[in-house]
Amino acid sequence: MHQRQPCPEPGRSPLPRLWLLSDARNDGVLEAALTRLPRGSAFIYRHYHLPPRERIARWWTLRDLCLARGHLLVLADSALTAREWGAQGTYGAPLALYPQRGDLLQIATAHSMREIAQANRKRADAVMLSPAFATRSHPGAPHLGPVRWRLLAAHAQMPVIALGGMSAATARRLGAPRWAAIDGLSTS
Repeated sequence: MHQRQPCPEPGRSPLPRLWLLSDARNDGVLEAALTRLPRGSAFIYRHYHLPPRERIARWWTLRDLCLARGHLLVLADSALTAREWGAQGTYGAPLALYPQRGDLLQIATAHSMREIAQANRKRADAVMLSPAFATRSHPGAPHLGPVRWRLLAAHAQMPVIALGGMSAATARRLGAPRWAAIDGLSTS
């Protein structure tokens, strides 16, 4: 069994500014992307596209690289699995968050005012609000845009991380101090 690494204490330590999310389309460049990220960024491992054995094997490879770079490791899975795999936090829908979080950060996903309210009630450590802009993840789907994104973000009782069509330029346009991307942080 691998040893768990300490994570920032929920609600106290500043959260990273940059968050890289894994996806089938960026899997082949993740090692390079994680190496390019500034030390102390965050990595959310999803990899829903892989069968269970391959998913965990890929996790261990990327986990070691993240630990060497000082990145925060968040797993899109249950708190139980996150602890077993040595993650420092969980990522998912607000209703999937656990009241007994222990030492895990909980990052909620939100796309609406209802989900922001759910994240507030569950006392998430941060909320990832999306899609801020048009995104390749959901081609042609409606996005929030800067005004609506800021209006929703203002209702969050925790730090907000922008996701969806994000880059350094779109983060400036939103005025978002924290942002996440798949493509925007996977290409050089």
